[in-house]
Amino acid sequence: MINKIYYFNSSDTYCGYFLSRKLTEFINDYRDMYDGIVILCIGSDRSTGDSLGPLVGYKLQSKQLFGTIVYGSLNYPVHALNLDDIIKEIHLNHPHSLVIAIDASTGSKNHIGYITLTKGPLRPGLAVRKNLKPIGHICITGIVNIQSVMNHMILQTTRLSTVMNLADSISNAIFNACKTVTTN
Repeated sequence: MINKIYYFNSSDTYCGYFLSRKLTEFINDYRDMYDGIVILCIGSDRSTGDSLGPLVGYKLQSKQLFGTIVYGSLNYPVHALNLDDIIKEIHLNHPHSLVIAIDASTGSKNHIGYITLTKGPLRPGLAVRKNLKPIGHICITGIVNIQSVMNHMILQTTRLSTVMNLADSISNAIFNACKTVTTN
């Protein structure tokens, strides 16, 4: 069964609000199955287009998120080289936690700057043809640039403003959704 993908335009004034509402709904769908939330922010700080995850993690670490653990930041990125170890650590230390995975993605020209939200695992590394383990109960991606046969080059030439707008919207939505579900 394929889950529905929801799209949110990060340049829309109400993007964070609508993303937060839908994310809160998704988290509540799993409420009886978890005892905490893990936010897994995947990406590298060495490529503008791939820095979305570490930027979201960096922004979330400065906020008070009770009952929530954040993996991946600018100082400690989660990327292809350490992803397997981090997944093992999450399963070992947080076996009953809901995992929300975040990563950058590429897409069509008219979707650059959009955020996707769906139930089900994230498949990290697809844009650069890496076969990495899927992870997460809920996944969020930010479409940072166009899909191309040269995705490595495209990610290197991605506009930082696009990535920052996506990171702001995603981190604010996650903060508000987690705050809502932990206070109810």
